[in-house]
Amino acid sequence: MTATPPIRVVLADDHPVVRRGLAALLDSVEGVAVVGQAATGREAVREAQLLAPDVVLMDVQMPDLDGVEATRRIAAAIPGVAVLVLTMHDDDETVLAALRAGARGYLLKGADQEEIRRAVHAVVAGEMIVAPGAAAHVVARLAAPAAPAVPFPELTPRERDVLDALARGRPNGTIAADLGLAPKTVGNHVSAIFTKLGVATRAEAVVRARHEGLGGSG
Repeated sequence: MTATPPIRVVLADDHPVVRRGLAALLDSVEGVAVVGQAATGREAVREAQLLAPDVVLMDVQMPDLDGVEATRRIAAAIPGVAVLVLTMHDDDETVLAALRAGARGYLLKGADQEEIRRAVHAVVAGEMIVAPGAAAHVVARLAAPAAPAVPFPELTPRERDVLDALARGRPNGTIAADLGLAPKTVGNHVSAIFTKLGVATRAEAVVRARHEGLGGSG
């Protein structure tokens, strides 16, 4: 009788200690094998493309490319790979952003071995799994009246503020002063906006923003 192949998992977390701990935990689970690791969002996307694992266990707070955007790219490029988010963030915006990006599961750090094992098997079987703490936020949001559509939902609220200011023709220094941010932070937000919108220049970002109604206050 042919043995069932193990569920192949890639771990994506920017903390080496966390990755080592998860690798040890999963390697001790029968029927699960860790086949790759990533320390940044871009590495997670690349490892998913190279290794085509069954599951990517993804943190949200990642350098280079955040876990939500990495999830979106993996879901679009390799829909057969299930992304299971494992993070400390349980606010409703993050939970919903991850699920809308294509994550098939959402667990909170602190989940025990059995919870992670069940979640890995569930997402591979095509089920949606959400931790109880996070599920409460999802249910509450779904039960609430529909909010007006937000332009560029892939952006954080602060990134939308920066994009709105860009669309009004504000230079980075003025944006920093208006929003109470360091100029470097504004530059980081602008870079993240370019990445998420798939644009290469400020002018392209402004055109996209104005098309969606941003920058209208002058």
